[in-house]
Amino acid sequence: MHAQELMAGLRAQRIAVDEGVELHAWVGGQGPALLLVHGHPQTSAIWHRVVPTLAQHFTLVVADLRGYGDSSKPRGAPDHANYSKRVLARDLLRLMQQLGHARFSVLAHDRGARVAHRLAMDHAGAVERLVLLDIAPTLSMYEQTSEDFARAYWHWFFLIQAAPLPERLIEADPGAYVRDVMGGRSAGLAPFDARALAEYARCLALPGAAHGLCEDYRASAGIDLAHEREDRAEGRRLAMPLLVLWGEQGVVHRCFQPLQEWQRLADDVRGWPLPCGHYIAEEAPRALLDAALPFLQGEGA
Repeated sequence: MHAQELMAGLRAQRIAVDEGVELHAWVGGQGPALLLVHGHPQTSAIWHRVVPTLAQHFTLVVADLRGYGDSSKPRGAPDHANYSKRVLARDLLRLMQQLGHARFSVLAHDRGARVAHRLAMDHAGAVERLVLLDIAPTLSMYEQTSEDFARAYWHWFFLIQAAPLPERLIEADPGAYVRDVMGGRSAGLAPFDARALAEYARCLALPGAAHGLCEDYRASAGIDLAHEREDRAEGRRLAMPLLVLWGEQGVVHRCFQPLQEWQRLADDVRGWPLPCGHYIAEEAPRALLDAALPFLQGEGA
């Protein structure tokens, strides 16, 4: 009920994208196609404050990643490859294709932005414009890990521990995990709609959700780094227009130089900090729309 309230005007769909894997997505609006992808420990509901405006300009596909939300949560492979950003990106590509969208733009946050990075790198012909929220490239962040970053992003190093330790601890109280992780950021829990928090907690309590979340991070600490090193070695770059936005009160702003890091990987990139913390779409929806909407509509191109 909470999800339907938050995504009023959109319809829920469930689409097969791989053997035994279906993605849940909210679909609606009018105009060119725009894919929205969430981060950890959240779901597609993160976009509820910007969906009403975006739906006036775009046909929206608001997806739950494999392992998250109401999408399928398969067991991880020994090398975590079935949760690699390459596989998760392929899921999203197939979702969009089955909905009739051969080309589309992407607006993505946190873990979803890492998947979107891989989607744009592996399937450049499908992605028209790309907006990434509050991340630097995964390889850069691991290579530049400092004590400050490790303390702030402790979950990066907790979730990659061998199963079932982190899964068991999360499953003991999924709601507490959501509140503690999200409430531990710069803004606390004040910015969040209670219905959205309830939706994140509901989905993390679903069977297999804690495992899917952990597998996402295990893949990022292993196979995903190998894929990014291959990109570097081969000189692969993002050619489509890229906008990177991050919270000036957040860890990415404090510990990294996100614009410079993306300039190393992209030919046409711009970006700046917004007046908020990590959860941009919920903390500063108006600022996000003011920055992203003109870019997605091609103004100034």
